[in-house]
Amino acid sequence: MALKSTDLRELSVEDLRARERELDETLFRMRLQKATAQLESTATLQTTRRDLARVKTILRQKSAPSAR
Repeated sequence: MALKSTDLRELSVEDLRARERELDETLFRMRLQKATAQLESTATLQTTRRDLARVKTILRQKSAPSAR
């Protein structure tokens, strides 16, 4: 369930920050599960990392003043 950047751009900054915290906590839990060999699909780890990167990128774009 990869997040689409077009959907994320429609969210407010507060929603994006909440999504960032949620994904960060999920990633932490997944890393623990992987370390204890309880994670069923390691592909979800990669998807979650990329979703977190998308959210952080869009947050940075929204918070940075345009330099153009």
